[in-house]
Amino acid sequence: MKINVLYEDNHVLVVEKPMNMLSQGDNTKDKDLLTLVKEYIKEKYHKPGNVYVGLVHRLDRPVGGVMVFAKTSKAASRLSQEIVDHKIKKYYLAIVNGIITEEKGTYHDKIKRLSNGNSVVSKDGKEAILDYEVLERDEEKNKTLVKVSLKTGRHHQIRVQFASHHHPLCGDQRYGKEDRTQIALYAYQLEFTHPTTKEQMVFQLLPPKIDHWTEFTVSKYVQ
Repeated sequence: MKINVLYEDNHVLVVEKPMNMLSQGDNTKDKDLLTLVKEYIKEKYHKPGNVYVGLVHRLDRPVGGVMVFAKTSKAASRLSQEIVDHKIKKYYLAIVNGIITEEKGTYHDKIKRLSNGNSVVSKDGKEAILDYEVLERDEEKNKTLVKVSLKTGRHHQIRVQFASHHHPLCGDQRYGKEDRTQIALYAYQLEFTHPTTKEQMVFQLLPPKIDHWTEFTVSKYVQ
């Protein structure tokens, strides 16, 4: 499978993660993006043996969008520190059930990860913060298109927080309604400081025009 490379140099590789693909391998043994990236580098540069690729962050399996990988251990260390320092900025587009009346807001909850793979809002959970901005409302279909900025990186955070605030994501088969469509959550923008040049890097992608994404003019919100 060919991967969509958005940017590449000696230190970092920015790619599109396809929807419904694992960020890294698990016990399902299904194809994952980390393995594909290693295969891409091995083939392109004719590298013998194992190829080093640092996984800096992840996206949930059903969620597509922009991801950055490190090609050196130095880059991996510096990008990981940016994650810890909240300097890597991740922005998502989401379509939620119901009409959010506020133009923008912040969800501040505590999220606990359960042994069954789900997460819940719980008093004994870890702090979870996100900001959202309403981009469009569809009163007829009772849906809202929002831009989301994560301030923390909890397991299933966006999905759990919107569901707990009575606006589950469209197509979320785990935390939402009985909706068998593709989840309407997309990591459309990633910003980080290049680990060696210190240049500010910004990358954007449009979600594919399928299911709920066909109901809004998403392109006018992506430069």
